[in-house]
Amino acid sequence: MKKVPHTYVIIFTIIVICSLLTLIIPAGEFDRQSVSMPDGTTREVVIPDSFHYTDRSPQLWDVFTSFFKGFTSQSGIIIFILLIGGAFWIMNATKAIDVGMAAFLSVILRMERYPWLRKIGVDNIIMLSLMTLFSLFGAVFGMSEETIAFIVIFVPLFISMGYDSITGVCVVYVAAHLGFAGAMLNPFTIGIAQGIAAIPLFSGLGYRFICWLIINAIGFTFVLLYARKIKRNPQKSIMYKLDDSWRNAHKVDVAEIKYYTPVSTWVSYGIVTVGLVVLSFLFPESTMKIGNTSVSFYALPILTALFAVVGFFAARKSVHFYVLNLLVFTVFFLILGVMGYGWYIMEIGSLFLAMGIFAGMAAGFSPNIITRHFLEGAQDILSAALVVGLAGGIIIILQDGKIMDTIMHSLTSVMGMASKTLALGVMYLIQTGLNLVMPSGSAKAALTMPIMVPFSDLLNIPRQATVLAFQFGDGFTNMITPTSGVLMGCLGMAKIPYEKWFKFFWKFILMMIALGFVLLILY
Repeated sequence: MKKVPHTYVIIFTIIVICSLLTLIIPAGEFDRQSVSMPDGTTREVVIPDSFHYTDRSPQLWDVFTSFFKGFTSQSGIIIFILLIGGAFWIMNATKAIDVGMAAFLSVILRMERYPWLRKIGVDNIIMLSLMTLFSLFGAVFGMSEETIAFIVIFVPLFISMGYDSITGVCVVYVAAHLGFAGAMLNPFTIGIAQGIAAIPLFSGLGYRFICWLIINAIGFTFVLLYARKIKRNPQKSIMYKLDDSWRNAHKVDVAEIKYYTPVSTWVSYGIVTVGLVVLSFLFPESTMKIGNTSVSFYALPILTALFAVVGFFAARKSVHFYVLNLLVFTVFFLILGVMGYGWYIMEIGSLFLAMGIFAGMAAGFSPNIITRHFLEGAQDILSAALVVGLAGGIIIILQDGKIMDTIMHSLTSVMGMASKTLALGVMYLIQTGLNLVMPSGSAKAALTMPIMVPFSDLLNIPRQATVLAFQFGDGFTNMITPTSGVLMGCLGMAKIPYEKWFKFFWKFILMMIALGFVLLILY
């Protein structure tokens, strides 16, 4: 049997290929200018018809230096992954997650006593609810990097339910990116693209909502059918043997766990509660933004009061339930931070680090033990962080080799010779192809939209369709391209080799690309 190359080998091969392309493809650049966006920020965008060839910049020795540069460019996600890995390792040591999964499974068993729920499938209801929630997060505020933190929660949960790590990643990461692809109000893609295209911000919402429904319906059906197959026969999963690491990590007899509440739990509860009360006085009102709409209310004080009440009763029951309560409210504060205060991976990583420290404190761990568990978690997840840095090297080679703009210029030249319908399809394929080497939606919008909009005007293609072509092209291939730091981070967290993920997912991606083309033509 032919052995599939390791993920690192695959990425290194792509870097070498991109390096060789810098010897073949002429170097070129567009001129750029700063443009004010509707949200008040400025962004560097290309100037149409400004492309010019420059001196070649071969990237030969840079095959090796690209690793360093890749780590530097992706340093935020790398540190984020290490923080998440360390924090959850501390939490795992408290056995709270094992208690939580056991309690969750017992609830499922009780729900299955009802014939009508059993007929629908309790697992199906849970997965549909979670996927809808994550898809909404992707569609409304562009949830992407945030999914990395949820992988550590839901992958072991779904494995304990009789599924596999791929199912866990699909429920969280894939659902969020289905929403991202069919986004309705995503400020990082729709907002920037429409701002550059000079059309009303978040206009065309009705048709994008229909697209979101269709994309989710097909995507969710795919995930549910796969999950049902694995539930019936777990050994059909290509991850069955590799998932043993998850099974062993949570192979704990919950009946043997002693439920108790040490003094340290109350100390942790007191410190967190007092800290939240202080923050509530400093930031009493939070402005939650959804698209063009913003709502201000006392979100932080409300969450603080809820934590104080629920946390008290959870702590009385057991340290395990207090730690679980800490996890749940960490997620609530994450949502508040992202939607109300514009948090990104630095703030989110810091939030989970605090969660891990206070969880360890609640369990009575000494500072040295907390540190040891954190380092063990960071070491366990280090390979995932390295993959993200290596994948960043691909983009570095293309940018430093000055062939990215040349590729873009050549592709748009072909589009200009096509008919209206064909040009729209070519536009979509260009966006899809570019996303394989440039997964950043905002960066791709700044590169492509100033060029695509004049072409669409010449060919009488609605600018909304041009934005939609960008949106679909930016969305679907995010779920399979090795240059995506978020994908590689999620796969690393779930301990799924990239080659396994590609084997499982490539047919679905082709189907979604075809669906995007149909929805685009029907616009």
